Amino acid sequence: MVRRIWIGIFCAALTAALCVSAFFAVRARFPRPHLDVVEDSGVDPSLVYAMMKAESGFDEKAQSRAGAVGLMQLLPSTARFICMRNSVPFDEEKLFDGNYNTRLGTLYIRYLSKKFPVMDTMLAAYNAGEGVVSDWLSDENLSKDGTTLSRIPYPETARYLKKVKNFKKIYEILY
Repeated sequence: MVRRIWIGIFCAALTAALCVSAFFAVRARFPRPHLDVVEDSGVDPSLVYAMMKAESGFDEKAQSRAGAVGLMQLLPSTARFICMRNSVPFDEEKLFDGNYNTRLGTLYIRYLSKKFPVMDTMLAAYNAGEGVVSDWLSDENLSKDGTTLSRIPYPETARYLKKVKNFKKIYEILY
């Protein structure tokens, strides 16, 4: 009888240790770099980190074929626009600096969130461009109300939304 109790205690302790280990292993795949910048941004941190993970996989030196760079994968023209709107000095060389890129990326998310208050539409605009999404919203085949998209014509953008929303859920659970 005592032996069964000890085996039960051992199994429970082993299970707990494995759960804790798995939790920290998953958490390591979902880091929160530049936390101070993100927390000061006024944007939901779980959304910022989900976008960062989807955009660059947390690679500060990431560059896309389209010319987007850094953690938040900003086009230099978009970064320049956001800097002008927010009286932030623009420095293209600093787009590979995590703090600077994250700051501009969160400012861009705030800008897009005001223009596109529905999260899915804002995410689509971040990925496909605000002009493209504005066109989609004016197409009755894609939007019945001019605010929400019933369908996203770009498969890459549709995959991006799904990925960001899944990552966001994970961040909400982990943090």
